[in-house]
Amino acid sequence: MRPLIRLFFRGLRLVLAPIVLISEKLTTPKAVSRSPEEQAEVDRACEDLALYQFRTCPFCVKVRKELARLALPIETRDAQFDQQHRRELAENGGRVKAPCLRIAHSDGEVEWLYESDDINAWLHQRFATA
Repeated sequence: MRPLIRLFFRGLRLVLAPIVLISEKLTTPKAVSRSPEEQAEVDRACEDLALYQFRTCPFCVKVRKELARLALPIETRDAQFDQQHRRELAENGGRVKAPCLRIAHSDGEVEWLYESDDINAWLHQRFATA
């Protein structure tokens, strides 16, 4: 019975994945406008950030939309299919759960922030324009 249930949910994911991705493309908000100097400063700040994600996870889509809205060039790392990124997330973040934002602070400390709402709140607090 268990293999049948797994097969059902894998099939469901195969059907829903394209719908999730198309929906993301159609509903991604317009990026905020910044001066070239402000955007260059934001770009430098984003070099210390990485988003570990699963491509079709609705919570990851939510965070990627916020990245687009705030015009943040944060590196996205596929923790679902890339075994190196998955291992980094498990070993350093403590669990394989997406989305997860890796924040490298200037003092060398690395923070792993889970939960889409917490990530979006942090991004908004750090990068939102007035």
